[in-house]
Amino acid sequence: MSAEISPVHVPPRRSAASDTLSGRGRRTAPWVLMYHSVGECADDPYLVTVSPDRLERQLRWLNGRGLTGVGVAELLRARADGRGKRLVGLTFDDGYADFVEHAVPLLRRYEHSATVFVLPGRLGGSNDWDELGPRKPLLTEDGIRAAAAAGMEVGSHGLVHLDLTATADDVLAAEVRGSRDRLQEITGKAPEGFCYPYGKLDARVVNAVRAAGYAYGCAVGAGPLTGTHALPRAYVGERDTAGHLHLKRLQHLLRRRPLPFEGGYAALPYARTAGPRDSADAPDVPDAPEVPDARVAEGSPVPSEPRVEQDGR
Repeated sequence: MSAEISPVHVPPRRSAASDTLSGRGRRTAPWVLMYHSVGECADDPYLVTVSPDRLERQLRWLNGRGLTGVGVAELLRARADGRGKRLVGLTFDDGYADFVEHAVPLLRRYEHSATVFVLPGRLGGSNDWDELGPRKPLLTEDGIRAAAAAGMEVGSHGLVHLDLTATADDVLAAEVRGSRDRLQEITGKAPEGFCYPYGKLDARVVNAVRAAGYAYGCAVGAGPLTGTHALPRAYVGERDTAGHLHLKRLQHLLRRRPLPFEGGYAALPYARTAGPRDSADAPDVPDAPEVPDARVAEGSPVPSEPRVEQDGR
C-alpha cells in the first residue's frame, strides 16, 4: 500500500524587473534628481533653468506619490539604516543665488530638503563658464549660510567650475580639498558631498575626491566608475511634466544597476559594472547583459579607467 504524496506547490518565478519594482532582491542605486537654476528665463540655451511654477508642480508630484525629497547625505544614511524606500535625492548644481530666493521656499512649503552644490571660489560671481545665455548670479557667503540655516545640505562643486579631468594635480587638489576647507570656514561644517563640474570624471578625479574626505560624489552618468563616490543622477528640466517624471522613475527602477554594499555609506568600495550610461531623456531600451561586479577592496584606489564625458554643467 503506497503512501499518498501531496502535490508540491511551486511559486511562479518573478522577473528581475518585478523584484526591482516591488523592492525585493538587490537594491538599486538611489534615485537622485539633478536641478540647476530656478527662475524665469526665456533665454536658456543649456536648459538648466526650471521655473518656480514647474518646480512646485514637480514637488507636488513627489508628494502625491508618497515620496520625500532629501539631501544626498541624508538619503544615503537612511538607505544604510533601511529607511530609504520613500526618499528621493534632490540636488541643485552650481549654487545659483535663486536657490535661496525661489527653491528653498518651495522645498520647505512641501516639506522637502535638498543638496545645493556651490562654488566657494566664485562667491557672489556669475556663471562665466557658460559661453551662451544670460549671466546668473551665484550665492554669496551669506547666501550659503542661509541655505544651511534653512535645513539644506551644502556640498562642494569645486572652487570655480573646472573640468577636473583636464587639470594638473595641484589644481585638482585645490579644487577638491581647497573648496572643502573653504566651505567649512563658511558654514562651520565640512561638506560631505562633492559634485563633478560638467559631470566629467575619471579614476584620478574620483580618487582625489575620496582622499579629500568626502563621503560621496555626484556625477551624471558615471559608467564603470559608478559607486558611492560617483552616483548617477537624472536630469530634470522645465519640460518635465508629471508624466515625464513618472517615466523617468520607471526607467530608473528598471535599468539602474545596484550599488555595492551599503552597510555604512561613508567608506564603501566602488562598484565597477558595465552598466548603461545614464541619460534622463534616453528612450527605453532592453537591459544590457549582466556583467559581474569587479569589486575593489574597501579603501583601495580606483584602477585607471577612461574618463566619463557627460555634460552635467
